[in-house]
Amino acid sequence: MRWECKTTGRSLRMAGVAVLLLGAPVTATPKIGDITYLQGARTNKLTGMGLVVGLPGTGDGGRYAPTIRSLAALHRTFASPALSLDEMRSANNVAIVQVEATLPRDGVREGERVDVVVSSLGPAKSLRGGRLLLTPLVGPHPEDPRGVMALASGPLHLEDPEVETVARVPGGATLEQNWIHNYIVTGRALPPAVQTHAGILPDAFYVTLVIHEPHAQWAIAYQIANTVNSEFDLGTDSDDAPLAIAIDPRTVVVRIPPMDIANPASFLYRLESAYLLMPATEARVTIHRPTETIIISGDVQIAPAVISHKGLTITTMVPEPAPADASPQLVTREWVPVDSNRTGGARLEDLVETLNQLRVPAADRITIIRKLYETGRLHATLIVED
Repeated sequence: MRWECKTTGRSLRMAGVAVLLLGAPVTATPKIGDITYLQGARTNKLTGMGLVVGLPGTGDGGRYAPTIRSLAALHRTFASPALSLDEMRSANNVAIVQVEATLPRDGVREGERVDVVVSSLGPAKSLRGGRLLLTPLVGPHPEDPRGVMALASGPLHLEDPEVETVARVPGGATLEQNWIHNYIVTGRALPPAVQTHAGILPDAFYVTLVIHEPHAQWAIAYQIANTVNSEFDLGTDSDDAPLAIAIDPRTVVVRIPPMDIANPASFLYRLESAYLLMPATEARVTIHRPTETIIISGDVQIAPAVISHKGLTITTMVPEPAPADASPQLVTREWVPVDSNRTGGARLEDLVETLNQLRVPAADRITIIRKLYETGRLHATLIVED
């Protein structure tokens, strides 16, 4: 049977783009480091409260007590003689602000500089033209004995002209201390839930591989552990504990061999560079509604169904024009059959291709896919991103 697709009753045009990533059984061979990262590698925030000065009359004003008290404290520290509160009532060129710096995921060293974001905390109308006074920044835990981690200052730059109460100081914070991540821990320092797994040695040293969320599956976690255990030589290690253990769909704990403990860089390099034969991924459909993008991965199958949507017409020729003595007959329908013979194996990509031929707008294609999922006819995980 050959399909000739058209639409009736209204004018249709493409409203978006459908991207199809068709899943093959076992073909991809990424490196372990491509789909994982070492636990401990993460961004961190430094925060502080400071004053922006030099504003052209757009500051908080003398009636905003927090700003005036902060300004008075600054004068008591540096000015001689200090100004009284009454003398600062007309200070509308100052604004009290929150200062925030984001440290890169691999850490920073003393003397390095990072950007800071400055946000008004008071009634200031605009931070345009202001300058951040020297502001100490601390880590996310105020009780941290390390104290001040960085000092921030510098001229403000507005990134969004329509939002004048938020600004950035490029390279405005200088680190006063190292911020170094710890990737290697002993077995007894692992979370209690991990320590209960068979094979965890309390005195051995471990790193934890965290699988990126889009790849989080038991099959992939198992394959990573299996690859490490089969490809890495334990050397003189006499115990029978496995080198890698899959803890959950996102976590694989890897023991550092004894000969690599003193200098683990070589082992970690080989670990992240090891090629991984990826298993067939789960059937998944991801829809990004703002851009009307559809992504299909894995073997997404559809149960037998009939779809009728907004007056679409399907014209078919029965039988196909071969052999020559057959008498083809045109049949017009306003529905799309999916796996009408109930043989199983109808796939979503075939349906999407048909809808593309019909020039069904992306919004309507998304509606059809969601309804198939809601009625239990779509055999896949559906993720809708707003």
